[in-house]
Amino acid sequence: MKLYPIEAGNFKLDGGAMFGVVPKSLWNKTNPADENNMIDIAATCLLIEDGERLILVDTGMGDKQSEKFFGYYYLWGNDNLDRSLQKYGFTRDDITDVFMTHLHFDHCGGSVKWNKDRTGYEPAFKNARFWSNEEHWEWATKPNAREKASFLKENILPMQESGQLNFIKRQGGAFQESSELDFGILFVDGHTDKQMIPHIKYQGRTLVFMADLLPTAGHLPLPFVMGYDTRPLLTLPEKQAFLERAAREDYLLFLEHDAHNKVISVKETEKGIRLNEIYKFDELFN
Repeated sequence: MKLYPIEAGNFKLDGGAMFGVVPKSLWNKTNPADENNMIDIAATCLLIEDGERLILVDTGMGDKQSEKFFGYYYLWGNDNLDRSLQKYGFTRDDITDVFMTHLHFDHCGGSVKWNKDRTGYEPAFKNARFWSNEEHWEWATKPNAREKASFLKENILPMQESGQLNFIKRQGGAFQESSELDFGILFVDGHTDKQMIPHIKYQGRTLVFMADLLPTAGHLPLPFVMGYDTRPLLTLPEKQAFLERAAREDYLLFLEHDAHNKVISVKETEKGIRLNEIYKFDELFN
């Protein structure tokens, strides 16, 4: 197995929204805000090369939305999904599977693109199977008013209309070894219903793609929960249970949204679970 970090693009989000009820005087120490109160956010996806399969975990925002839409997110940097794939000798057509942790636009927008004459949409990975789960798909395609702006039908429905959509079969319990893909999946509900967190066995350790269970290293303290979470009081025990296990079993945490700390480990301290070590991609993936 080989792993590759795929930089799908950087953007900015309101720091207050990213940290909920936590005062700026605290979160600004780890995630400094600019003059507009915006903090740096990444969309770093993960490519898993496993035998004949090439599995892409999440796809970023994509590029099909309007200039007005992207204007809300202050795009920065030169990274995009295609250039990042090309860096490792791959193209979109090589991808066999696209695993979506959840269907918010910044995680699945790159899964769908304009068709050739821009009259409609089509999957951006023509040879891939797209993986979600049935409960989250139902949640996303019949969205509540709180999340409606994050579940954009043009990002979601073309995967089903093309016949490329597949569902991970839920086997009961929060964690399961996937029979469809060669990694474990933790189901969590605090951020959005049935978000899936991949656990990948790699070089004797477990690498966990954190998605929105832990957006950045600055979110390690338990009360540091995003304002975007639909059930913050459920995020707390989900996060606590996961972080305690991560410290105990020395997991590597792949931070999809942290623009500056890409992979970390954690440790138990008197103040709770805190940052242990920061890794560079080149130190881990070669």
